Amino acid sequence: MRAIIIDDEWNNISNLQRIIREHCPSVEIVATADNADAAKSLIVSHQPDLLFLDIQMPDKNGFELLQSISHPNFEIIFVTAFDKYGIQAVRFSALDYLLKPVVIADLKTAVERAVHKVQEKRKNQQLENLLNFLQQKNEINNHKIALPSAKETRFVRPANIMYCEAKNNYTVFYLSGGEKLIISKPLFEYEELLSDYGFVRCHNSFLVNTSFVKSITKENSGGVLLENGTELPVSKQKKEMVKQALMGEKKKN
Repeated sequence: MRAIIIDDEWNNISNLQRIIREHCPSVEIVATADNADAAKSLIVSHQPDLLFLDIQMPDKNGFELLQSISHPNFEIIFVTAFDKYGIQAVRFSALDYLLKPVVIADLKTAVERAVHKVQEKRKNQQLENLLNFLQQKNEINNHKIALPSAKETRFVRPANIMYCEAKNNYTVFYLSGGEKLIISKPLFEYEELLSDYGFVRCHNSFLVNTSFVKSITKENSGGVLLENGTELPVSKQKKEMVKQALMGEKKKN
């Protein structure tokens, strides 16, 4: 679970990071912030699963930060000094809170609840993706493939995947924006899934999206050159199949 800690005192952030690292291995702290404005920017860029949020902060408090975020899609554990009004509001909404100094047993209990909620949310997203697929079966440009990694399940349009690379029993997805996703499933599982979206197995280790192929190279026994300059190998037994797939892509365009 990817988490962000937001607290106006750095010693509180440091202490919470330490005990989370020691006692909550399912949580990865991806960023920290000591004010609401910085926190909002980090939430947008990191898309965390969980916030550890202080209520009392100067300028904008934790509640004001939440009110400034449209469609929040994360779980929250409030970490606060005693604040009768703040705690009453949190309890009224049945949300978790921890009083400073943080008790480790309470932290572990709150994190376990958050993990369960996030897992249920991911299942709901996967079901929603299935329903969208069924409703838009013939509109392949709107389809998204679910890619479950160790940290999250990402939903990615096949058109945004440049190529896939086999790494033992893992598959690395290279996205058009430069991002890499490491998925704990072998490449052959995705060869059939992506075949209707313009992907071809050019090599035992590579599956390429033909829409990103710029040319076929002849040096070093040949390969395919992608638009971003990446060159992928093409095995001898797959050369003809790759050529046919590229010809088909040209006809579509």
